[in-house]
Amino acid sequence: MEIDEYQAAAADTIQFDIGNEQAKLITLLGLSGEVGELSTEYKKQVRDGASYKIFKEKLTEEIGDVLWYLSSLATMEDILLSDVVKENLRKTQERWHDLHPRGLLLFEKDFLDDDCREDEQFPRSFVAEFEERKTDIGTVYVDVTVNGKKFGNNVTDNAYDDDYYRYHDIFHLSYVVVLGWSPVCRKFFNCKRRSNPARDEVEDGGRGAVIDEAISILVFEYAQEHSYFDGAGGVDYSLLRTVKNLTKNLEVKACTPRDWEQAILLGFEMWRMLCEYRGGRVVCDMTERTMYFENL
Repeated sequence: MEIDEYQAAAADTIQFDIGNEQAKLITLLGLSGEVGELSTEYKKQVRDGASYKIFKEKLTEEIGDVLWYLSSLATMEDILLSDVVKENLRKTQERWHDLHPRGLLLFEKDFLDDDCREDEQFPRSFVAEFEERKTDIGTVYVDVTVNGKKFGNNVTDNAYDDDYYRYHDIFHLSYVVVLGWSPVCRKFFNCKRRSNPARDEVEDGGRGAVIDEAISILVFEYAQEHSYFDGAGGVDYSLLRTVKNLTKNLEVKACTPRDWEQAILLGFEMWRMLCEYRGGRVVCDMTERTMYFENL
């Protein structure tokens, strides 16, 4: 049976007026109750073990009841179950599978700037060095060089407490390595795509750079409450979804939530090393999507 056929047949068995203002509440309460029944079956199976011989039969029944209420709710909202399952599979596949060798869904190429002149492409490999220094008044800042050249501005924590945000350029570099994207780094690498004025303005301009910085601070604030991803097996999907929403009008929308997760975790792995050793060298390879730390 096709899932939309099931939905239509299930709708014929609804025993209350779906046009009634209480219909959705009835359905939601029914769904909640059936989920409780489903949990009860698992409780019985854990308690009684192999002696609970009708477990699979009861489980099938309770899953069916949950499905009926979900189908009824979709019917009330004029949503086809086939659309629901298609969207759910799209989301989960983006989250957990690489649909392209580099995870890029919309571009039939390895990098977002493959079609650009060589001088307007990110370097496919580079070495970044981070060194801590102090101002005349004792403020600690980080001096960053890439391939021996000054990279960006000297960065302090810009905070009352010492939180090592001064090393945050490593996050932008991890976006370059994994995603092939970072308006902030494109400016510092001096590879803005000026030969294409529209692309230069929209993708590589100020607004893109602000989004890049916003993502960096957003993820950092989240990381502070989650041990800076030390030992983390992944990144919360709600955070990844927010990042995807922030970049939905930029070329990096082609990258999946999983790509972003890898970029974030790799960036913080390097960040933790930089904090521990108060600086260091990071060897980056876009082709392999790798970053390696070396102590200076």
